[in-house]
Amino acid sequence: MYPIMNFNKMMFMFVLIFSTLISISSNSWIGTWIGLEINLLSFIPLISNLNNMMSSEASLKYFLTQSIASINLLFFILMNMILFKNFEMNNKMSIFINSTLLMKMGSVPFHLWFPNIIEGLSWLNCFILMTWQKITPMILLSYYFNKMFLIVIMILNTIIGAISGLNQTSLRKLMAFSSINNLGWMLSTILISENLWMFYFVMYSFLVSIMCFLFNMFNMFFINQLFIVNMNYLIKMSFFINFLSLAGLPPFIGFFPKWIVINSFMLNKFYLIMLIFVMSSLIMLFFYIRIIYSSIMFNYMKLKWFNFYLKNNLFIMNTFIMMISLLGMILSTLFFI
Repeated sequence: MYPIMNFNKMMFMFVLIFSTLISISSNSWIGTWIGLEINLLSFIPLISNLNNMMSSEASLKYFLTQSIASINLLFFILMNMILFKNFEMNNKMSIFINSTLLMKMGSVPFHLWFPNIIEGLSWLNCFILMTWQKITPMILLSYYFNKMFLIVIMILNTIIGAISGLNQTSLRKLMAFSSINNLGWMLSTILISENLWMFYFVMYSFLVSIMCFLFNMFNMFFINQLFIVNMNYLIKMSFFINFLSLAGLPPFIGFFPKWIVINSFMLNKFYLIMLIFVMSSLIMLFFYIRIIYSSIMFNYMKLKWFNFYLKNNLFIMNTFIMMISLLGMILSTLFFI
């Protein structure tokens, strides 16, 4: 985590937030592009660290991918304005513009940079990249999208995000592929309504923030650390509940947004798409349960000299977070149809 009083980091964080607001409140495509550029230039100082070679490499990779996407976006916007005077809907041009925005948010098939960059970041930067950095491209995508292209992309996101996470041992890469899978669900909410997208995004951000907070607190980066750390069972239960909530298992709060998406798509008779979405969620659930099962059941590496004690305020916070995730059980009775 960053030191609280580091003025430079705070300033860049402030600019990062404002650049997103510039993009989404702009009334021209050039204005949105300027906001995206400011966003890119303010995030790079946040992730680069001279003492850590991996974060320096990640910042360079991030700059290259985002600048290529920005150049393409500007080029296609100008092309569209030259060829079609009033920026009317054109299938080919909309696919090109959508592709640049998908590259910016780390969506399939332009997703390969996303896990590689996340691997070199701290947990706070991972959280920013998985949540805040997706806001601008997704809102811009909702303004101007090709429906059939978006349906294909969201199906690919859910399938590739689920399958790619199966053989991962790094927790950061696992969270990255989980993010790609959830991106497929979020893109589907764009087709339904903007309010549903906001609801899904807020819920997803909340769950990711919990996981990043827990991993940062225990300084965990790989799956085997979950077995080594001598944690008490309440903390293990917290991991258990939040992982299942992130996977979207029915009693937990993470199931709500997915339930609304499933309901909306079933009403519109998109049965095959929903079958693919639900099957991909089952694969996600499989590799979450594999981690949870191993960390709870196996005590073969309970090291006596490696105890971890939580301070009182952190322990209370952890319990409070666990209760919020369990709140889905109570809410599910209120929304019973």
